[in-house]
Amino acid sequence: MENNQGNPKKTSRTEVRSMFDGIAPHYDFLNHFLSAGIDKCWRRKLIAMASRHHPKRILDVATGTGDLAIAASKLRADKITGIDISPAMLGIGQQKLHRKGLDTAIELLLADSESIPFPDHTFDLVMVAFGVRNFENLQKGLTEMQRVLIPGGHALILEFSRPQAFPVKQLYRFYFTHILPLLGKMISRHRNAYTYLPNTVMAFAEGNEFMKIMAGCGFSNINQRRLTFGIATIYEGEKL
Repeated sequence: MENNQGNPKKTSRTEVRSMFDGIAPHYDFLNHFLSAGIDKCWRRKLIAMASRHHPKRILDVATGTGDLAIAASKLRADKITGIDISPAMLGIGQQKLHRKGLDTAIELLLADSESIPFPDHTFDLVMVAFGVRNFENLQKGLTEMQRVLIPGGHALILEFSRPQAFPVKQLYRFYFTHILPLLGKMISRHRNAYTYLPNTVMAFAEGNEFMKIMAGCGFSNINQRRLTFGIATIYEGEKL
């Protein structure tokens, strides 16, 4: 395991891949159930922010089962590509694309977010939802995202954060550390996955700290938009 700034006590990419392969059949249901469907609203807000830039070539990093890439189909881009390290998650994502008739509009590839298999200056928009916490090396993953952007391109990163106001802070912590792991384990039958989630959220850099990490990876004009009392945050950065 590797310790790196903003992402302490990181789980290796091999362990992350194995974990997501294991929960893939239950992943979409649990995402929507455990968030009471609010995760769909958060993705829509990210896509609304992306629409301001009229992107034509979009990369969805850590795409999982493709929910964010599918939401981005409304942007009428020329090409949307999603990458992930979990074959099982991508397999379910491909089934969803087929059902929705998006096989030609969206391409899903097995690839590592920390070694993106595209040349410099390829995409107008790089986006990721709830994936940067899982990077084994946060800076390397963010630097790769910056590298494949065109000059003037934008990155949009949706990630969990920690509410600060009473009583949301206390309720959130109780739910995240007690209720969510129990429900996740019961439904997914995976012992560790839904303990991993709150542990990584509580340890992960957020707010100004994460924005500083983005700046160190080459992004400019960085801003954040906190959502639902600070439970999630969308970070935006530009490649000049």
